[in-house]
Amino acid sequence: MRSYAPAAPDTPSAPPGAPPRSDWATLRRLLPYLWQYKWRVVFALAFMVGAKFANVGVPVLLKNLVDAMSLKPDDPAAVLVVPVGLLLAYGLLRLSTSLFTELRDLVFAQATQGAARSIALQTFTHLHALSLRFHLERQTGGMTRDIERGVRGIESLISYSLYSIVPTVIEVALVLGILAVKFDAWFAWITLAALALYITFTVLVTEWRTQFRKQVNEFDSTAHTRAIDSLLNYETVKYFGNEGYEAQRYDDSLQRLRRARLKSQTTLSLLNAGQQLIIAVALVGMLWRATQGVADGRMTLGDLVMVNAFMIQLYIPLNFLGVIYREIKQNLTDLDKMFTLMERDREVADAPGAQPLDTARGSGIRFEQVDFAYEPARPILHGVDFEIPDGKTVAVVGPSGSGKSTLGRLLYRFYDVQAGSVRIAGQDIRAVTQSSVRRAIGIVPQDTVLFNDTIAYNIGYGRPGASQAEIEAAARAAHIHDFIAAMPLGYQTMVGERGLKLSGGEKQRVAIARTLLKNPPILIFDEATSALDSANERAIQAELQSVARGRTTLVIAHRLSTVVDAHEILVMEAGRIAERGSHAQLLAAGGRYARMWALQQNEPAPAAGAAHQAVGSTP
Repeated sequence: MRSYAPAAPDTPSAPPGAPPRSDWATLRRLLPYLWQYKWRVVFALAFMVGAKFANVGVPVLLKNLVDAMSLKPDDPAAVLVVPVGLLLAYGLLRLSTSLFTELRDLVFAQATQGAARSIALQTFTHLHALSLRFHLERQTGGMTRDIERGVRGIESLISYSLYSIVPTVIEVALVLGILAVKFDAWFAWITLAALALYITFTVLVTEWRTQFRKQVNEFDSTAHTRAIDSLLNYETVKYFGNEGYEAQRYDDSLQRLRRARLKSQTTLSLLNAGQQLIIAVALVGMLWRATQGVADGRMTLGDLVMVNAFMIQLYIPLNFLGVIYREIKQNLTDLDKMFTLMERDREVADAPGAQPLDTARGSGIRFEQVDFAYEPARPILHGVDFEIPDGKTVAVVGPSGSGKSTLGRLLYRFYDVQAGSVRIAGQDIRAVTQSSVRRAIGIVPQDTVLFNDTIAYNIGYGRPGASQAEIEAAARAAHIHDFIAAMPLGYQTMVGERGLKLSGGEKQRVAIARTLLKNPPILIFDEATSALDSANERAIQAELQSVARGRTTLVIAHRLSTVVDAHEILVMEAGRIAERGSHAQLLAAGGRYARMWALQQNEPAPAAGAAHQAVGSTP
């Protein structure tokens, strides 16, 4: 049975009802990743402070250089002191500023890239550890966009904060100190007032603009999700001739994105205009004060040059403060989305101290009075109780929606049962590690999805590291080797997105080969031959029976002719076992199974080769 969770919410990455995380909380969440490189952080900060001291020293030296030019032309000091002393020191300070900055970038680059790598890998690993329910609910396009922006946001956040905000704060503090000590307090007060007004205006307007930035992100993710979903379902779009409809849906998303971006750009222009006005007024006030000081004789021309240079040095980073603050806010939002993904609870988790499944004790399977529901209001299984002894085969048949495929999902522990237990060799699978359970089971699913890689890779995925000879042996056992060998690239043939270059039957045989290569003690065949034609089905069925010999096997089937040799057949209906017994016993009972058998015997056999489609042919 194919049961699915409810439709996904617009933002599947956020747990429902979760309170919004503050920016400081997001930063605290990031700090441990950076603190792994604490000595690099310390050295980078030291180089940054050195660069700022050198940068602030340039206007001071420039003042002395200008004042020194007041010497008389015939004074020997004009030749010796000015060029040799001040000019050399000026050049050294300029060089020191660039050198310290480059050293800071060089030292801190490994910390930045290391933190980004650690967080991206942890997110990827955590997503694989989340339950099947999450992955049925997720919107792939939007989720990958969140991860992509989050990883990029780490680098931008560190770059803006360490390379822009912190250095600007240090420089402002140094400049204010020099102005207050060397001149009257008005210079410091004008600068401080301008900075306070500038920062307040920037923060308030940027906070107001955040709503538009969030809309841009949401509409961007929605457009991306729709595009990815449409391309992944290319065949369905073609089947129904809905290219225009898909283009219209995508255009609707792009229109909303365009309007949100225009609104964001308009408010950005307002922010920039206000910032320029504040800076211009402050600059005029400072220069007016300095010019008046020169006219009154309280200040030299060098002082005027120094004040002007200080204002220019402060003006350049301040001019980008609005952009930087906005980007930091956006990076924190993007990073928070990725951290939220990392913090999603694992619905199915290993019990504390769980040990690996002990397959040496056997591989028998036992479902004990199992009740299960994907949603509380929609029960799927009711008191299901059966056993598959070691090395035996049990088949489960029944109409669609009766709960057959749910048994396989529970055995793989994609979900936990609400009542009863599922046991392997007497061990409750909730008490052992999930990885050991899944290593012990091999499955040939009804819907085979392949990686966009070579045939050899897809078969070899059953046991990473398998040799080419082992891969080919598995392909021969699955009766697909001759087909692969006949292609120009053989086992190096690419199968396309989700294996779309292969027919349904070819994909299913690749899945069979992959499971044969894994060679597990427990097998699940979920409609394993449903996509094969009659001739290939008989050949593969014989091979599957040979492979299943001596293994504990659960066969989920719709076609009864494929399960006649099972040791026991379970007939499921509405989540309950309605009948059980061997093929002969069930026919003799004249119940549901007998009626299903009679109906299928009257169905016309499918034409040989009907399901076959060559690689590279038009779908």
